[in-house]
Amino acid sequence: MATEDDSRLTVNTREPGGSRAARRLRRTGCVPGVLYGGDGEPVTFQVDARDLRLALQHRGAVLNLAVDAEQPTPVVVKELTRHPVSGDAVHIDLLRVRLDRAIQSTVALELTGGDDAPGVKEGGVLEHITRELTVEALPNDIPDRIEYDVSAMVIGDTVTLEAVRAPANVTIHGDPEMVVATLTPPRLQIEEEPEIEEETEVVGEGEEPEAAEGEATPEGEGGGEEQSE
Repeated sequence: MATEDDSRLTVNTREPGGSRAARRLRRTGCVPGVLYGGDGEPVTFQVDARDLRLALQHRGAVLNLAVDAEQPTPVVVKELTRHPVSGDAVHIDLLRVRLDRAIQSTVALELTGGDDAPGVKEGGVLEHITRELTVEALPNDIPDRIEYDVSAMVIGDTVTLEAVRAPANVTIHGDPEMVVATLTPPRLQIEEEPEIEEETEVVGEGEEPEAAEGEATPEGEGGGEEQSE
């Protein structure tokens, strides 16, 4: 269970800079970020990459952010950019919030029970179409993720957003007919027939075999030299 200490994150202000300054900052083991919203001005900051990783692992939706060791204020992650290969955080935007006012946030949608689905056991392909949902709730009520159990899906089934249930006090926004997951028949693999045999049949078709070197030419076929008179 996460505690207040788990969700506390301390950052230091920094001077705004371009991409070159951000790269230098990352090489020192820090992640650049910006704090928005509320009654305050935007604040550019830097945070230790390890501290950020631990805070994001243990947090609920809300982080208690202390800027330059000042009094913590509740914030939520507005946007987190990760490296496409390593997955490490390269930039983070945080948003000041009031705990008594509902906000909208993006949460992950996870599918559970996929290995137990009858359609998967029969060789069907489970495709996870929608991976994130927009939800609305008080900051402390926003979940880290929403799960949907697909263990009963058979081949040909389609799950739409209408079937996904949110936790108490949480509202999911979006088109009810939006496709969340499908379970399709197995994809047939057509084996290509080797072309070597076909080429072998074509080569030499209608041709007579050449005589091997050193073989005698049949008599009467002009293989020898003409006799002089």
